[in-house]
Amino acid sequence: MKQDEIESLLPLVFQRAVFPGSPLSALLEVMEQQHAPAEEALAQVESYIDPYRTPDEFLPYLAQWVDLGWLLPEDGGPFLGGLGRLRELIQASADLSRWRGTKRGLVQFLELATGLNGFTIDEAAAEPGGTPRAFHLVVQAPAAGRPFQGLMERIIQMQKPVYVTSQLVFST
Repeated sequence: MKQDEIESLLPLVFQRAVFPGSPLSALLEVMEQQHAPAEEALAQVESYIDPYRTPDEFLPYLAQWVDLGWLLPEDGGPFLGGLGRLRELIQASADLSRWRGTKRGLVQFLELATGLNGFTIDEAAAEPGGTPRAFHLVVQAPAAGRPFQGLMERIIQMQKPVYVTSQLVFST
């Protein structure tokens, strides 16, 4: 806020006491200087909440804000899928949340997190003898996804319905 803007917020009796060199004028000048950093940050706040424009070091905070903090390594290391993938996930977080617990949502999440296509989900998995296995799904991932196995397992655990068991297999 500029000094004259701050002055306009004061009661009229104080506004009359503001003139160059007065103690109140000096106080308003200090207040303007104190507000400057906050005003500067607020002027560009949209760049901090836009996952494509925010600084890399702010991405973990955005991930926490949209309930994706569980994707980040506990040791504070970088996201396995890379910062670009993390930006994509943050941008899509509302849609991912909408489809949580569904086949569509799980496939979309895995594709965004790894940058790979070709995930399939078998909801009618059977035991080796052919007996259907209730409440179990098999997630088939492309072979190129092996380096992301830990990440994919964590995503599957967090995005599938809680009563469902799961298995991750890779294409050959």
